[in-house]
Amino acid sequence: MRSLKAPSLTPPTVAVGATAVLVLLGRYVAPHDPLQPVGPPWSPPGSGAPLGTDSLGRDVLSRVLYGGTELLAMSLLAAVVAVSSGTALGLAAGWTGGRVARAVFWLCDLLLSVPALVLALVLAVTLPGGTAVVVASVLSGTPLTARLVAGEAALLRSRGHVRAALERGETVPSVLAREVLPALRGLVTADAGLRLVTALQIASALAVLGLGPQPPEPDWALMLTENLPGAALNPAALLAPAMLLAACAWALAAAAHRVGQGKEYVA
Repeated sequence: MRSLKAPSLTPPTVAVGATAVLVLLGRYVAPHDPLQPVGPPWSPPGSGAPLGTDSLGRDVLSRVLYGGTELLAMSLLAAVVAVSSGTALGLAAGWTGGRVARAVFWLCDLLLSVPALVLALVLAVTLPGGTAVVVASVLSGTPLTARLVAGEAALLRSRGHVRAALERGETVPSVLAREVLPALRGLVTADAGLRLVTALQIASALAVLGLGPQPPEPDWALMLTENLPGAALNPAALLAPAMLLAACAWALAAAAHRVGQGKEYVA
């Protein structure tokens, strides 16, 4: 009999927990207003500013503590929508087959023919940056999820326990909910981590290109553009947001993969 145990404190678990605390509670412990100057531009770290100041003399630490909330929330929304829609399409294609599968795969091929970043750049011309990130992430991530789920759903349909459920007279929605979706949990969870990282990358790219959040908003990706000219004067102003972006992407992908493989629970 399997028993649920508390998640072990693995590096991905700790990193995800630290990221959540930073994003949710960071702004409440920020030492300064992230929009107000506290010293000369690009001052090195000191007692009044542990990470120094940025291009306008604002406290880098305070801006870092404020800067991840909207970025990660937007990426999370995009990942949830992409995985949900991709799972629905994949189930339809894998379970039904035939014309439905061909139509779904044709749509996937069409969406995948346009690179995600190019699609985001085109959308950003007419849509707000955040909306462009979500739409581009969904349109580029949905077909990838759909293809993964379709292949696995087609295999599951031929399994004995699934055929037995159908022969007992259970409805297709019931079989999908009770037999197929639980078996897809690991695959979908791991894929969700990839969709989240992709959305984070697209959001960062648009912000660096000036198509995301606009100054003076605190945003990790925007901070890269703002502080690049002063990297030699205060490297921390550039390294802090860059390291946080990289750490978040690694932590989320690693944690999703671990949960997807079922390693958070011990028999």
